[in-house]
Amino acid sequence: MNETNIPSHIAIIMDGNRRWAKEKGLDYKVGHKEGAKTIEKIVRYAKKIGIKYITVYAFSTENWKRSKEEVGALMLLLKNYLDDYSKRADTENIKVKVLGDLSALSDGLQKTIRKCEERTKNNDGITFCIGINYGGRDEIVRAVKSIATDVKNGKIDIKDINEVLVSNNLYTAGMPDPDLVIRTSGELRTSNFLPWQIVYSEFLFLDKYWPDFSEEDLDNAIEVYQKRNRKFGAK
Repeated sequence: MNETNIPSHIAIIMDGNRRWAKEKGLDYKVGHKEGAKTIEKIVRYAKKIGIKYITVYAFSTENWKRSKEEVGALMLLLKNYLDDYSKRADTENIKVKVLGDLSALSDGLQKTIRKCEERTKNNDGITFCIGINYGGRDEIVRAVKSIATDVKNGKIDIKDINEVLVSNNLYTAGMPDPDLVIRTSGELRTSNFLPWQIVYSEFLFLDKYWPDFSEEDLDNAIEVYQKRNRKFGAK
């Protein structure tokens, strides 16, 4: 791995927790818990090798379609995880930022998210972004509504609308777009994840479930990325 060409921002679609558990004859909750452990391990390692931003897809706007029992278990896991992780993230110099429509979440989970973000806001080792109730199309719709409101109220003129303005109205405002997108479990789609931000990202799809993803896998992904020729539309 070329340490002078480390991607600044890696986005990960963490797929396969449930299938990992099912193949081992375990409850799906165990799969999600093991997936959470993998997140911590990878974020810690990403910081060590110099990655500045890592964004993971934890719960999408479409995940509400899952059974009430599983959604409830996931929400409890997220709350407990953030309650506990904020303490370790703080001591490890990790800034936590949550991306998504938080209004649909329970008051308790919203409070936990705010506390976690506030506690870690001044950390600068790595920014760890977690997509919770995140949907890419929903994010763009919200940005359009925000911009339209500013136009209506006379804060901006229509001619002022450009790509930078749209980017500044997304959840990821102020962050660089992902250089590399990794999806585990062998699925070959982006599933409504950061559609505006990943237009020039490199993609890597791995036939491995998320709980089995390792530091070595991240190294290998970065090596593949470093061999790509990123032209950004140029010849």
